[in-house]
Amino acid sequence: MAKAAVLHVALLLCLAFAHGADGARKTVGVYELKNKKGDFSIKVTNWGATLMSVIVPDSKGNLTDVVLGYDTLAEYVDVSSAFGTVVGRVANRIANGSFVLDGKTIHLNKDGTTVLHGGHRGFNKVIWTVKEYVPGGDSPYITLYYHSFDGEQGFPGDLDVYVTYQLSCPYQLSARMNATALNKATPANLANHAYWNLGGHGSGDVLGQLLQVFASRYTPVDRSMIPTGEVAPVSGTPYDLRAPTPLGSRIKLVSGAGMAGFDINYAVDGVGLRPVARLVDPASGRALELWADQPGVQLYTSNWLSNVKGKGGVVYGQYGAVCLETQGFPDAVNHPNFPSQIVRPGGAAYRHDMLFKFSF
Repeated sequence: MAKAAVLHVALLLCLAFAHGADGARKTVGVYELKNKKGDFSIKVTNWGATLMSVIVPDSKGNLTDVVLGYDTLAEYVDVSSAFGTVVGRVANRIANGSFVLDGKTIHLNKDGTTVLHGGHRGFNKVIWTVKEYVPGGDSPYITLYYHSFDGEQGFPGDLDVYVTYQLSCPYQLSARMNATALNKATPANLANHAYWNLGGHGSGDVLGQLLQVFASRYTPVDRSMIPTGEVAPVSGTPYDLRAPTPLGSRIKLVSGAGMAGFDINYAVDGVGLRPVARLVDPASGRALELWADQPGVQLYTSNWLSNVKGKGGVVYGQYGAVCLETQGFPDAVNHPNFPSQIVRPGGAAYRHDMLFKFSF
């Protein structure tokens, strides 16, 4: 057996006998949900509460996986890419890895000058507990649980976190997240980091796909990708995607961290569960309409994706997918004018509901 394969097997054996903070043994597995017709299914692993695959028909009935990912659990564990994971305790960036909460300065475990997606061991790099699993029927679902301990990655307080993935008719996937602060106030901002390509995960770039984002404002960033604090209108800028727009027509007009492409947070119009974005692949006829109840959505066009070996040996390249990460505004803990992400013991729990509606 090759050395790399031995290391992967050893790593998975360690995971299979890992123990949580409560002492309970945890194992890593893959769980499938499938509709009665058999033409709509997803796979989830409790490593990082990760959405591994989403298989849906095209306009001719052909079934294709429309999210990027890997073939094996070892690759999800061993590779830094966040394909399909749940990121937290706080998604996106926190400037300087610190913030002030109730008069106390909180210092996080930062990587360089910032903290991204909760730190180097965020919720995407831990084993979640499978609480409920109903693989079939009218509305198959799985509920995953994680207890984030006081001081994890520097965040204050214990936090109980749940994520539920569920299929419903005709072709709808919901992802529901909630988190409860147990003993200290803390920020909470979770996001799903799926990489969508409606042509199929191995179909090449998404530059010919049409994207519409239901947002009339966005949050400009500095050179470090930290919001300036301004919430600016998209009108008159390349970020204006209020009408369906081919991604290839804008990709060179915008940039994030010095790389051409979108990597920006939009302030979604309206409140509550409402339309956030609509993505269409003219070649396959597939469309995805995303609904959510969060104030923002991070649009990322896989600008930094390069020569990543994915499912079936397919090599993923730049602009090979679109990420639509509904979220609270980035660095909200350092911008009082942004919607608050603070949850408190005895107060309202954090909630984040998403609905992915597919059509053909």
